[in-house]
Amino acid sequence: MGRIFKERTSVDEALRLFLRNISPFKHTEEVPLQACAGRVLAEAVVSGRDVPHYRRAAMDGYAVRASDTPGASPANPVLLQLSDSMEEGTTMWIHTGAALPEEADAVVMVEDTITVRDMVEIRVQVYPGRNVGQVGEDIKRKDLIFEEGHLLRPCDAAVLASIGLKRVKVFRKPVVAIIPTGDELVSRETAGEVPPPGMVLETNGLMNALYVERWGGVFRCTGIVPDRPESIREAVETNLDADMILISGGTSVGKRDHAPEVVESLGKLLVHGVGIIPGKPTALGIIDKTPVVCLPGYPVAGLVALYFFVRPGIRKLGSIPEVPEIVLRKRLTAKISSKIGYVNFIRVVFEGDRVRPIMGAGAGVLSSVAKADGYVLVPENVEGYEEGQEVEVFLIE
Repeated sequence: MGRIFKERTSVDEALRLFLRNISPFKHTEEVPLQACAGRVLAEAVVSGRDVPHYRRAAMDGYAVRASDTPGASPANPVLLQLSDSMEEGTTMWIHTGAALPEEADAVVMVEDTITVRDMVEIRVQVYPGRNVGQVGEDIKRKDLIFEEGHLLRPCDAAVLASIGLKRVKVFRKPVVAIIPTGDELVSRETAGEVPPPGMVLETNGLMNALYVERWGGVFRCTGIVPDRPESIREAVETNLDADMILISGGTSVGKRDHAPEVVESLGKLLVHGVGIIPGKPTALGIIDKTPVVCLPGYPVAGLVALYFFVRPGIRKLGSIPEVPEIVLRKRLTAKISSKIGYVNFIRVVFEGDRVRPIMGAGAGVLSSVAKADGYVLVPENVEGYEEGQEVEVFLIE
C-alpha cells in the first residue's frame, strides 16, 4: 500500500510559510550600465550634475534676443541680420539641442521665419526662454533619481548615463540549484533520437532554468540524480551553497518518491501537499537557511509550482519588487469544471474576444501549456464557471 499525504495545505498558507522562512540577502555587485536592465538597485542614486548642463535650443530655428522681436507677426515681420555672432539686431541659425549663444535668450522656430539672403524675417513675437531648454530642466544636481530597490529598465539606464554614471551597484542575483531526479530520465545531451520505451528526455530542468533566469535568478543545473535517498541527499548537500534549491521529481507518495523525506532529514519540511490542481505533490522546506522547493515531475504540475512558489521565492531572496501581472477579463466559450477544496489551474486559448478552456489535458501534457495563451485560476471554494461567464485570465510567461 502506498503512502498518503499527511495533510493538504492551502496555496496561500503554503506560500506564507515558505516566504516567512526566506530572508532577502544583501550581497551586492557593480555592473556596467549596458548590463543593468532587470537588476535591482542596491543603493539610492543622486545626481551629481545638472541635465542639461547648458542652455539648449528646443527647436530648429534662429537664436534671438527676445527684446528684438516686439510686435512681430506675419503681417508685420521684424528683420534681423543673419550673423555668426549675437548682438542687437542680429540672429544666428541653431539646431535642436545645440548650445544657445550667451547673448540670446529665445529661439524662433524655423516655421515662423523667412530667410532672404542674409536677412531673416521674424514673423512671431517671442519672450525670454521661448523654445529654450534651461540648465537642469531635465535633472537638477542633487536630485534623487532612483531609490534603493528600484527595478532598472532600459530607459533608466539612459537616465543614469545622462548623469555621467558608467556602472551601478545592484543586488546580486539569487543562485538557484536545479536537481532533476528520476530513474526514467535520459539526458538530452547523451540521448539518441528517441529514448527506449519507459524512458523520457529530461526537459523539466531546462524549463526550470529558463524561468529562474527570466525571474531574475542564476540557474545551476546538476546531472540527473537516481531515485535513491542517498543520491538525492548527496546532491542537496553539495548544493547548499546556492540561495535556493529546486528538486524536480520524486515528490509524491510512491515507492520512488524520496525528495520530501530527504529535505525533512536534512532540515525542516514546511509543507508536503498543496491545495492546487495540478501541483498537489509540491513540497516546501528549509535546510540551513536555504529554501528548497520539491517540484512535481509531471511538467504542468511542476510549472504551476514554479509560478506559485519559486517566482515569489526568488523575488524575496533578491529584493526584486513585485511587478503587477497583466490580467485580462474575458468570457468563456465553454464551461469549466473544477474540484472543490483546490485552486484549479485551467489553461485557456484566445478565440476573438473570448477564451476557450483546454480540457482533457493532464498534468503530464506540457504541450497544453505551449498551446495556451493564458490560464484561469478557479478558487478552492468555487465549483467551476459557466459558459459565457467573465473570468480573469493571466498570461503565460
